[in-house]
Amino acid sequence: MSTPAQWRDLAARAGLASHRLIGWIYWDPTAIANYTGLGIPNGLGYYIVSRSAPLAMAGGDAVVAAYYSIRAEFIRLCVDHALQHSTCAEISDARNLAVLDGLRRIAPEICDELASMSSDLWAAADALPLSGRVLFAAHRSWPRPDDQLLSAWLAINCIREWRGDTHFAILAAENISGVQAGLLDNAWRGYPSEWIPRSRGAGDAELTAAYSGLAERGFAEGTEITAAGKAFRQQVEDRTDDLATAAWKHLGENLTLKFVSLIEPISNRFVEAIDATAGANWMPAARDRK
Repeated sequence: MSTPAQWRDLAARAGLASHRLIGWIYWDPTAIANYTGLGIPNGLGYYIVSRSAPLAMAGGDAVVAAYYSIRAEFIRLCVDHALQHSTCAEISDARNLAVLDGLRRIAPEICDELASMSSDLWAAADALPLSGRVLFAAHRSWPRPDDQLLSAWLAINCIREWRGDTHFAILAAENISGVQAGLLDNAWRGYPSEWIPRSRGAGDAELTAAYSGLAERGFAEGTEITAAGKAFRQQVEDRTDDLATAAWKHLGENLTLKFVSLIEPISNRFVEAIDATAGANWMPAARDRK
């Protein structure tokens, strides 16, 4: 596999497999119960704080910056609320217990093979540059467990967060706000009108301002995203995939194909787990475009 286009396609496949392997945990009932069991009332903010635990010690604003498109006030509330009752290490451990339980319950046949890839996956994660990838950097420096299945899952999560940080850096460089990014993504994925930005806390005023800014660039007409807007969103995806090849090239073609071939046949089970616990639209990056 030598052409940039072939590597882009493989990075896209590996990225989707990674989103599916990771994303279910953010709505997993066992994980949320473990989080609530730490004394956090009503389990408020589990997704926000469990995903950002290695970074949350730096405060809510650091998490706001890393999440890019989620409402800042909600993030600050979740982080402050959780850290009044628990610690980042305890929250991470509570999530990790549910990861092991869930992997063995949802896809037991992949566990041994995935565990065997732990060292290679971490080598790929460690090869990625830290610059500008703050959430990735926080995860990469977090203690690594002895359990090789969990370790492999965490390595994939690191690579996934590097991709996410990179994606947001592209959007920031293009002067696309978080709400604008949600509108563009919503249209590109074929989601119900405004579902993605509203699910991340955007209200009417924020959406009106976002549409106005997109219209100035030809990306929207009224409350409709134009063909130019969707084409721009595709360009952002292509640039993200091109840059994301870095991890998979380090892992190598054979091991990358081994990873995607391991995850792809059972990956819909993870999406179905999200559907069963959260609903059919959550975790857009783990879903096929409509």
